[in-house]
Amino acid sequence: MLITNKPERNYSAMQNNEQKVLSMLGLARRAGKLVTGEELVLNAVRANKTNLVFLASDAGQATAKKVTDKTTFYNVPLVTTFTKQALNDATGMARTIYGVSDAGFAKKIKQLINEKGV
Repeated sequence: MLITNKPERNYSAMQNNEQKVLSMLGLARRAGKLVTGEELVLNAVRANKTNLVFLASDAGQATAKKVTDKTTFYNVPLVTTFTKQALNDATGMARTIYGVSDAGFAKKIKQLINEKGV
């Protein structure tokens, strides 16, 4: 018997899209198209080498402000929907911030996010 601390979820289309976004993020990591870690992602944003940034919703205030300011200034979309745990489970890496460097992956992820308002 599997016991979790989370209440049972209704797996609607929105949650299905959330899972698809996380799956795409994991696929981008395996394809080598993911930049991870605060400094590396911010450097990639400054160099216009990242097309989409994921920031954990439970990230620290200083990190959140720094990343939000940089992504706003450089016009890079920022996703703050997912927790550290969800992002870590999807990528297999313990990080708070991820940057998608491939335009194709970023386009598909943005499309999934906009479809059902993830």
